[in-house]
Amino acid sequence: MRRLILATALSVAFALPTAGIAKTFKWASQGDILTLDPHSQNEGLNIQANLYVYEPLVRYDETFKFQPALATSWEQINPTTMRFNLRPGVKFQDGSPFTAEDVVFSFQRAAAPTSQYKSYVNGVKEVKVVDPLTVDVITNGPNPVLLRQLPVLGMMSKQWAEKNDVMLPQNFTDKQETYAARHTNGTGPFMLKSREVDAKTVYVENPTWWNKDNKKGNVTEIIYTPIKQNATRTAALLSGEIDFVLDPAAQDIGRLSKESKVLSGNEYRTIFLGMDQASPELKYSSIKGKNPLKDLRVREALYQAIDINAIKKAIMRGESVPTGAMISPQVNGYTPAMGERLPYDPAKARALLKEAGYDNNLDFTLDCPNNRYINDEAICQAIVAMWAKVGVTAKLSTMPRANYFPKLAKRDTSVYMLGWGVPTFDALYSLQALMRTKGEGADGSFNYGNYSNPKVDALIDQIKTETDQAKRDVMIAKALELHAQDVGHIPLHDQVIPWAMKKNIDALHRADNRLVVEWVNIN
Repeated sequence: MRRLILATALSVAFALPTAGIAKTFKWASQGDILTLDPHSQNEGLNIQANLYVYEPLVRYDETFKFQPALATSWEQINPTTMRFNLRPGVKFQDGSPFTAEDVVFSFQRAAAPTSQYKSYVNGVKEVKVVDPLTVDVITNGPNPVLLRQLPVLGMMSKQWAEKNDVMLPQNFTDKQETYAARHTNGTGPFMLKSREVDAKTVYVENPTWWNKDNKKGNVTEIIYTPIKQNATRTAALLSGEIDFVLDPAAQDIGRLSKESKVLSGNEYRTIFLGMDQASPELKYSSIKGKNPLKDLRVREALYQAIDINAIKKAIMRGESVPTGAMISPQVNGYTPAMGERLPYDPAKARALLKEAGYDNNLDFTLDCPNNRYINDEAICQAIVAMWAKVGVTAKLSTMPRANYFPKLAKRDTSVYMLGWGVPTFDALYSLQALMRTKGEGADGSFNYGNYSNPKVDALIDQIKTETDQAKRDVMIAKALELHAQDVGHIPLHDQVIPWAMKKNIDALHRADNRLVVEWVNIN
């Protein structure tokens, strides 16, 4: 199977910052930032926006190696305790000092019931203050991926949270409004200037940022504008109204390559379909008293009715990598064998449905976002048409991501699309959130179809604390194999992400699809 090459730090050569000159960077993508609360929504664009303001203890450099951020160093002092030495002299944007108490608070807040950041504090038993600039992170057992959980976990001021009654993360699912959803107070390179939901969000350079002297880019102001329509985003870039588009339309890439600059590479995000496999009666179906999706034959039929190569050619314009895996090649635990899909076979799909008792009488709703993934709505439209050819009636329901993710979080779905990136670059992140039976903390936190296999659960629980990499990789492969045999989800493709920008913009394309603006130079 052909795989496109991952864009790395070599994608672009950085220009030297132009000192003392204000540079405004205007960029867009199809959806708006969901919330400014740094521990509420674990979603790509939201993480990106919040990391402008809120910094982690540890971050990735240009090649995804660990680099000190708010922690200057760390050491494993025993199998279950890692000690972090904090950076002295760092202040939040309100002038208050950053201390160990804020670290303890941020870990606790990320583990709260209303947080979607539980995966980033997975396995953490306790965080203890050693002194004002030292903390110990104590885990339930050996944690082989603790450091990889931290680069997107922003630190928040306990004092500011207490003052503004935001000790808990915003409950976005229930449409809660909080002070932290529209106001910020971090230690990072930028600070919030204004926020107009679904219209414009403006950040300005933080004049007291501790790392300002080492800043690689020259952007002093960020203006983010959500632009839903593909053609409108393209036109805005070509006219000079904006400088950068995170998600240019596949059909416009040829033109953009001639008139602007385009960088492209594999993202670590896999697009897939989930299915309700737990409800006694399938929601949004005329079939009453039972749930057809509990039947392996039905799930396999839905999988084999999808012509993924046709989707790649006609909808993605070649800019996708069809896969049978639930993790991408950049993720630890991936093997090429996982990537082999079940063959497209509509005749077999129809036979499986008939054998299961659903000959032209299976119906349900397919839920999809219309402003989150590349061509998300168009992909779902194509799948609905493919299923119709084997006698399945799927009613397509699409909606903006601000409404879509709360709906899924309530398990109010029968079949749904989701995309899953892996910030930790380790398969546990996907296994635990997507495939483990719903439990405490991160276990099953995004398993919206309630897939469950006790053997898979047992393997995942062992993977959490296994430090022997060879043994761990065998467990990962086995868990993913069992899940694939169950057709627990229907993988579609790994996204190939093109970025489009003016020719005078230098940016670094990354596998996490994160635009690090403090690295951007405007020439």
